[in-house]
Amino acid sequence: MDEKLHQLALTLTPGIGDVLIRQLISYCGAASEVFRSGSAKLTRIPGVGEGIAQGIQRQRQTALQAAEVELRLAEKYQVRLLFYTDADFPHRLKRLYDAPVLLYYRGNADLNAAKTLGIVGTRQATDYGRGLTEEIVKELQPFNPLVVSGLAYGIDIAAHRACLKYQVATLGVMATGMDIVYPPTHQKTARAMEEQGGLLTENRFGGQPDAHRFPARNRIIAGLSDALIVVEASVKGGALITAEYANNYHKEVFAVPGDVHRPYSVGCNKLIQQNKAAIFTNVRDLKEMLNWDNQPKNGSDGADASKPFMADSLLFTGEESQVIALLRTQPDMLMDDLSWQSQIPVNRLASLLLNLEFQGVVKAMPGKKFALA
Repeated sequence: MDEKLHQLALTLTPGIGDVLIRQLISYCGAASEVFRSGSAKLTRIPGVGEGIAQGIQRQRQTALQAAEVELRLAEKYQVRLLFYTDADFPHRLKRLYDAPVLLYYRGNADLNAAKTLGIVGTRQATDYGRGLTEEIVKELQPFNPLVVSGLAYGIDIAAHRACLKYQVATLGVMATGMDIVYPPTHQKTARAMEEQGGLLTENRFGGQPDAHRFPARNRIIAGLSDALIVVEASVKGGALITAEYANNYHKEVFAVPGDVHRPYSVGCNKLIQQNKAAIFTNVRDLKEMLNWDNQPKNGSDGADASKPFMADSLLFTGEESQVIALLRTQPDMLMDDLSWQSQIPVNRLASLLLNLEFQGVVKAMPGKKFALA
């Protein structure tokens, strides 16, 4: 609990974002060690200047007090706090450069389910869109996926309710704190989802549905999904933002084509036209694209979670592949040696190593050494 308190306190320290938190823990080994480290040690970490180092020391007590309050609220609302170093933190998110380091979760869904699918669309869904969403979920039932959406009006809530109807696990990613269901009219559905899936957010208790939180919520939906289906979407909106994130994360994106005269078909048709989405006509399209018939049932992303993550060169940049190749040559290497042999500047190498560590490919060792995980 002491380490969880320090992890939470780190996220509550002003001026420190998710990427920097991962950097700090990569070098210090644990959140508690970050707070115990002096400014001289912290400033040697790439990305940490004197101002940030002093801010960590100066804000330590305030952050710990705020963390204690947050922990009491988590206990009150029966919410689990998942830090990115925890074994049950969603593995799919660990591989993303901009993923949150802390998640608030309540429910019984497996966040590392073998199959996950995002379903999103316009808030102004038509009867056709809602009906098609239910049809998709019904066809998904034999594959036992975790269906992820945003608990919003329209297609999102239609997907969640269809999952409840057909006994498919469903996860609602919230743009608020766990104690605030938005919109309030979806509270009954949200409570039912906790028994057949769950609710997830990166926001503190009391977090309001402010505009900037919705795109941030959308990146989590995209990151958690093996594939994303956009059912209906206008020319602008959250569904297209989610599709953009999914494309950036190299996830499969599908869009349901629609009548060119309907405003809520424009977004889907545009995704298809621009080759940002494959045409979705039925679940067979999805099954074939994701190879669900041959996918193992245990582990995340179709892999056994108990086995180490194996690097696929197609998933990495040239410099990342170069670092991985060097680390294969010996058990561990100093950062300076890696930099010299790869001819990658230390500052950029630190960022590459952090990204690889976040993906579970590389692990930090004492003494600024790194090894393959």
